[in-house]
Amino acid sequence: MRSPLHAQVVEWLVAPGALVHEGDVVLVLEAMKMEHEIRAPATVRVRELLHAPGDTVAEGDVLWAAEPALAEAPGAAPAAPAPTDASRADLQRLQEREALTRDAARPDAVARRHALGLRTARENVADLCDPGSFDEYGAFAIAAQTSRRPVDELRRQTPADGMVTGIGGVNGALFAPERARTAVLAYDATVLAGTQGFRNHQKTDRLLGVAARHRLPVVLFAEGGGGRPGDADMPIVAGLHVPTFAAFARLNGVVPTIGIAAGRCFAGNAALLGCCDLIIATRDATIGMGGPAMVEGGGLGRFAPEDIGPAADLHRNGVIDLLADDEAHAVRWARQCLAIFQGALPDWETPDVDALPGVVPENRLRAYDTRAAIHGIADVGTVLELRTGFGQGIHTGFARIEGRAIGWMANNPAHLGGAIDADAADKAARFLQLCNAHGLPMVSLVDTPGFMVGPDIERRAQVRHVSRMFIAAAHLQVPLFAVVLRKGYGLGAMAMAAGGFHEPAFTVAWPTGEFGGMGLEGAVKLGYRKELHAQPEGPQREALYERLLARQYENGQALRMAETLEIDAVIEPARTRDWLARGLAAARPSPDVPRHRIDAW
Repeated sequence: MRSPLHAQVVEWLVAPGALVHEGDVVLVLEAMKMEHEIRAPATVRVRELLHAPGDTVAEGDVLWAAEPALAEAPGAAPAAPAPTDASRADLQRLQEREALTRDAARPDAVARRHALGLRTARENVADLCDPGSFDEYGAFAIAAQTSRRPVDELRRQTPADGMVTGIGGVNGALFAPERARTAVLAYDATVLAGTQGFRNHQKTDRLLGVAARHRLPVVLFAEGGGGRPGDADMPIVAGLHVPTFAAFARLNGVVPTIGIAAGRCFAGNAALLGCCDLIIATRDATIGMGGPAMVEGGGLGRFAPEDIGPAADLHRNGVIDLLADDEAHAVRWARQCLAIFQGALPDWETPDVDALPGVVPENRLRAYDTRAAIHGIADVGTVLELRTGFGQGIHTGFARIEGRAIGWMANNPAHLGGAIDADAADKAARFLQLCNAHGLPMVSLVDTPGFMVGPDIERRAQVRHVSRMFIAAAHLQVPLFAVVLRKGYGLGAMAMAAGGFHEPAFTVAWPTGEFGGMGLEGAVKLGYRKELHAQPEGPQREALYERLLARQYENGQALRMAETLEIDAVIEPARTRDWLARGLAAARPSPDVPRHRIDAW
């Protein structure tokens, strides 16, 4: 056996006469302050050791003399077994340290959490991620307070510096591993009230950098307060130079971001939550840019945490996209939303399309629920509606058609007759941006008399709000398919059709479709004012009005629109799903897609 390198002999582990098996360590050499184990190349019996400890050997020098041996000599004692990994001191230290990061190490804190009806951060992460898939980053961090408190105390009381971060698989049973990988951040409200410490900011920044570099979606469990004043290890005055908020905001339009809020979410936690594409909150959550202490400190009065940004209010005003019953419900919704961005599914269930002709009432003035149309078009069980408490004039949400994920929006005739007001326009415009940024084709179900008008709505800056729909649609680089269910009037209908009826990949109408530059009643009253006023007020004028209205309705029917090529086709409602499935299969996003932002609002 020859030396593989120039080195010094440290220790022989065998003696002359010993039986050595192939692969056994027989000698330790040292070179460049590193020790190297030399193993037997075959099963042999040692005859002579040619160098003593301390000797220097050159590369290629013969180290020992030995002879072949096939079996142990009678009565020879077997070599002592190598120590198992479990008995190593370094592994024991690691396991003991890891144990301090787990919920089991703080049973009192966990019990208090459960008494509130809430789960721990680690329980939420475990529920979101596929079993065994979560790789935690920064688990051994502690609060930057070693100048104030003993290190052992910090290890036991500030595990992970109050934040669980890492990468795990979500929906791995449905999608390939590269599609399932998700960056997860969860503030731990049982550690220093979920405040943002020096090191958990570092952890956040690290994970957001990984998410941006590798295009991973992000799920944020936001709960707790803002900056933590007690971290005294660093010479910081205000701590306003941290990159966390800018880094999180830069993910906007790059990867999907989903925020989940339960309990109390204030200040810095709320700021990160507000940057998310989608916000899911439990019914008992409170969300605000300042908690009770900050409000009182600003001289604004004393309030209980539950009075500042209760979830019911924030669902109505549009902050919350999905209002969940509890954290388990919120996590289920988060998985469902992530799946929309993760890709197509190979299996689906077709709805009863034969029920679609009955969705729109024969009475053209009768209100109805346009969501029945999307449920009759989309794969069974895939329709998810967003922001249900806000912008009642337009429904928005996700669904699938033959396994392909889509975004959909639909006018609501039960609210203002389907007219689009400021809130509905804001809701639709942001949803257009969301789908465009993340490559979701869109289906628009149209039934509107146009934009809402009048002195009251104009006091709410209606002009600016509704124009957002045109601007958002002008930047669409995903296909939009427009289906006119009934009313397609004026600028509002054009906005629902990406700015004009020839802007979508196709614009089709059901036989119930009716069209005009403005609502028929208004068009008659405005366009035929002279003729109407020429008749005496009463039955004669009313009869003329009805005749003119009927003529306008006849001229604006869907078939007439198709004859003049203002729409692409009139189709039976039951064929809508087939049209959309073929359109989705053929449509492709525009080339050279630039990065698009998504409004926080």
